[in-house]
Amino acid sequence: MARTKATATATERSTAGTPATGRVFSFEFFPPRNTEAEEVLHTTWAALAPLQPHFFSVTFGADGSTREGTCETAQAIQTSTGIETVPHISCIGTSKEDIRAILQQYQQAGVRHIVALRGDLPSGAVGTGELRYGNELVEFIREETGRHFYIEVAAYPEFHPQASSVEADLQHFKRKIEAGADSAITQYFYNPYAYYRFIDNCQRLGISAPIVPGIMPIISCTRLSRFSEQCGAEIPRWILKRLQEFGDDRASIRAFGVDVTTELCAELLENGAPGLHFYTLNRAASSLEIWKRLGLGEGEAQRPDA
Repeated sequence: MARTKATATATERSTAGTPATGRVFSFEFFPPRNTEAEEVLHTTWAALAPLQPHFFSVTFGADGSTREGTCETAQAIQTSTGIETVPHISCIGTSKEDIRAILQQYQQAGVRHIVALRGDLPSGAVGTGELRYGNELVEFIREETGRHFYIEVAAYPEFHPQASSVEADLQHFKRKIEAGADSAITQYFYNPYAYYRFIDNCQRLGISAPIVPGIMPIISCTRLSRFSEQCGAEIPRWILKRLQEFGDDRASIRAFGVDVTTELCAELLENGAPGLHFYTLNRAASSLEIWKRLGLGEGEAQRPDA
């Protein structure tokens, strides 16, 4: 399959956020649930901050226990590191009034960049809320705030597990871009050809927004299998077999995971990916090692073969 270079140069950001005129590198965290987790997260962001990524992001929980901590955590990270920190917002199970209040909170906090997602229905919830899909959330944000926010949305190279068909999922992604999203971050994957094919399909539909690959460092076979089952990400059989062979040998799993993920990242960058977004799971070691092996500088993205 021909590799596409169309996503290599991102459009300039429409807000006060960091210009995305080159490749964009970022790391994702989730809000801590207790004091011990807070200390772990602080250690993680302190370890990653010297890399000077374009931004950190903080997820928006499916329940109140983490949802309220998103903006607070993002502000703490940005204050500590000086690096733009991007809060997530999701619409499932959330009223327009609540979303409006959250947007106002972000505006008052000086946030200019958000990740807008449909999200998962909270445990025990029955209704989806007033906004059912990601494109409806993007439309609502634009109606409420105009061009104040630079908006990232989600993309699924292996297609959303609830999509009725491949084409339906592509059309839904197109609607999110047409609603006003500026760029996208993908679900993690380990087959680069799934990403290339997705980009080709997006180009066929006239989608030119930058689509940054999401990267999940492998640190646990059990955790990876559980996450992948929930989100529909495929674990190639050869990777799963090797992970199972390692059993409880966590050091070997991590070392193998770094090897596999580094090779994936290098190929993606060599073939025009507009950056990388690391799902850290609030741990720094694997992401740091991958970054080092890729030969990426502090604050300046250099090609692995530079």
